[in-house]
Amino acid sequence: MSNTHHFDVVGSFLRPANLKNAKAELEAGKITELQYKAIKQNAIRELVEKQKKAGLHYITDGEYNRKFWHLGFFWGFDGIAHQKDGGGVQFAGEVADLEATYLVGKIRVRPHPFVEDFKFVKSLESDGHEAKQTIPAPAQLFQQLIVPQNIETTRKFYATNDELIEDIAYAYRGVIRQLYDAGCRTIQFDDCTWGAIVGDAAAQRYKSLGLSLDVVKNQLLHVNNLAIEGKPADLQINTHICRGNYHSTYFTSGPYDSVADYVFARENVNTLYLEYDDERSGGFEPLSKVSADKVVVLGLITSKSPKLEDKVTVIARIKEATKYIPLERLKLSPQCGFASCDVGNKLTEEEQWAKIALIKEIADEVWG
Repeated sequence: MSNTHHFDVVGSFLRPANLKNAKAELEAGKITELQYKAIKQNAIRELVEKQKKAGLHYITDGEYNRKFWHLGFFWGFDGIAHQKDGGGVQFAGEVADLEATYLVGKIRVRPHPFVEDFKFVKSLESDGHEAKQTIPAPAQLFQQLIVPQNIETTRKFYATNDELIEDIAYAYRGVIRQLYDAGCRTIQFDDCTWGAIVGDAAAQRYKSLGLSLDVVKNQLLHVNNLAIEGKPADLQINTHICRGNYHSTYFTSGPYDSVADYVFARENVNTLYLEYDDERSGGFEPLSKVSADKVVVLGLITSKSPKLEDKVTVIARIKEATKYIPLERLKLSPQCGFASCDVGNKLTEEEQWAKIALIKEIADEVWG
């Protein structure tokens, strides 16, 4: 993220009503894939114009091409299958309706559908605006394949986690190269693994797999860094660390203290987008572990609620963070996207844009 731009969004936006209606019509067989694609691309064009008007440097497709923030990306690799099995993931007070995603062979890269999606956003770039691509982190795929419901299937193809990590990293490198060749210079890894491992249930979850948390943290760090290794020098890879965000609910709570020595200090990314929108995130002290070459984007504005934050309070919190990171290496954003899955969070499009306007206003005041 360029140091002249001190505010950003994480990537996903609420789906507009006409796009939701078109998707329902597609699923009901009332319109064709081609008709749906035209409606979707038009919605993305309109969204990009709004992002530019809001003063954002980075433009994205709002993740309008996805049902889930992460699973669709995994489906773009050979060796991965998915099905609706009626299962889901328990969030605070709500079950996220997800699709079972598992191995049916070795993971291999092929031309990835996200690259075509990126090319469309790239074509909408203009002066001062750069297309960025958000994808789930390699660690996220690794975690998906070693969770208790998947581990037995995964072991049919990978005897050890080390072998699995190597193939994930190699496949990711292939997609990173495809995106780079399509003109992408900023990729954002979205990563809930670090946010999940700080929660109370994490030790129990991994204990059932015979793994200690320290072993898992090293593996998460290793798979991400291995995927980044050898990237082109002018390609920025950033990461967004999240504790879950589904229909305005969260997955886990806990401060960053127990993961800071890993991801803040040693993950080879350029920028950390961090969730700091409420007390579940803990204090800023772990920021002292952030390596000197990284920028930190403080997610002090919540995307979960329409209530606008108090400007004076947010500015005071930015000032507090400067005890650990100099102001010129800090930026401001929402803690997460507005629609991690196409169901979206519980606020309106107007409220979403009001949040972004507030972020810009604060950034202008703080950084000038």
